Amino acid sequence: MTPEQLSALLIELLAQPKESEWLEFKHNNTDPDMVGQTFSALANAAALHGKHTAYMVWGVEDGTHKVLGTKFKPRNAKKGNEELENWLMRSLHPQVSFKIHEFNHVGHPMVLFELPRASHAPIRFGSEEFIRVGGLTKKLKDYPAKEAELWASFAKKPFETGVAKADVSGDDVLSLIDVAGCFEMLGIPLPSGREGFLNRLTDEKLIDPKPGGRFDITNLGAILFAKNLNPFDRLGRKAIRIIKYRGKGRTEAEREWRDLPSQKGYAVAYEAAVAFINSQLPQNEPIGQAFRAEVRMYPEKAIRELVANALIHQDFHVTGAGPMVEIFEGRMEITNPGEPLVDTLRFIDAPPRSRNEVLAAMMRRMKICEEGGSGIDKVVESIEAFQLPAPDFTTPPGFTKTTLFAHRKLNEMDQSDRIRACYQHACLCFVSGEKMTNSSLRKRFAIEEKNAAKASRIIAEAVAAHLVKQFDPATSNRYMKYVPFWA
Repeated sequence: MTPEQLSALLIELLAQPKESEWLEFKHNNTDPDMVGQTFSALANAAALHGKHTAYMVWGVEDGTHKVLGTKFKPRNAKKGNEELENWLMRSLHPQVSFKIHEFNHVGHPMVLFELPRASHAPIRFGSEEFIRVGGLTKKLKDYPAKEAELWASFAKKPFETGVAKADVSGDDVLSLIDVAGCFEMLGIPLPSGREGFLNRLTDEKLIDPKPGGRFDITNLGAILFAKNLNPFDRLGRKAIRIIKYRGKGRTEAEREWRDLPSQKGYAVAYEAAVAFINSQLPQNEPIGQAFRAEVRMYPEKAIRELVANALIHQDFHVTGAGPMVEIFEGRMEITNPGEPLVDTLRFIDAPPRSRNEVLAAMMRRMKICEEGGSGIDKVVESIEAFQLPAPDFTTPPGFTKTTLFAHRKLNEMDQSDRIRACYQHACLCFVSGEKMTNSSLRKRFAIEEKNAAKASRIIAEAVAAHLVKQFDPATSNRYMKYVPFWA
């Protein structure tokens, strides 16, 4: 911020009727332990009160709010032989990326620290967590009601409302966010003038106005519409990666998506990502009348939905990992950080649940993903139309992975492949108001009627695995219908 903007911010803070739990004024008291404890308390209190930022200001008389100026020089201060700034950074856990501002206000030297709110766990100083009680700094453990409320605030505050880049100018907003692409995808007419753009971005919760004519870019705005995610600190590692390997293993990467779109926000990169994936896929062989020779190995409908799901349902608090698409000979894996909130066996029928509901809603507005949780139904439906092995939904520790398999004939599938396909077919029939039969499963696997016994054996395997059951056991075998185990 410029000195003028810092003065404007200070005037707004001085207008507060008294010190609050997210604001502290000091004159010259610079004891390092006091500063560290106060930082912890202010960051935690900001989360408790729904503030993005807490402030600690030197040069103001406590109580009267009279501007006196300060002798404190934070960048020259030390704790022992260590610079104070580095010592504070090292002593706060999780680490806090605070900002230091030194400026003059009406002729007085001032110091202002900006502290981001605690985001997913209380900030501790050393081994203790602190909280503000009125204008006092106290140990959090001594106030169990506030501690419970603080933890509850982490659960209530969605990722999307967090700050991806704090305290930027309006011009910075327009240079970092693909504003034209954003408005086009959301179907919003282009506003007139710079202020019109900023006001509309604010209305859409993509930026958050701050004192002094500054803005915070929200996680929602950055992760969807960033021209480049790398300037957004933690989000830089969340860009989607797409890797094509030679062969069945990961020892030899043949090609990786490294074009500029790969580092853009999800909404502006999505179409380019799907196009790149399709360009790396082999063509499917014609099977009966179901395919033409130019059809790609995997249905685009399935790819689009699974990539969108990986973006939407990931756990953004998992650091150092983002959504990944890996293409191998004979299979494709789509992985995202975070285990699912719904049992993988219930992906087809269960109502949708997402950690990131605001993100999901906006991506539905842009028609990137399906409404009402019907996406996985369409994935399985398109896989069946291509007569491919059923997708495999698994949960490696801390992740969710979907594996699509290239075409294999029925006699090349193992028992788990057959059972999984039978179960998913039964689910798809049930959510469509139908029941699985020997006839419907024969169609799924392209089994001729004269080989109906093959379909019966597959159904028997799925029944033995307790994944499907008879709808009415009293019905004769010839007319038996089947439903998923949960029906």
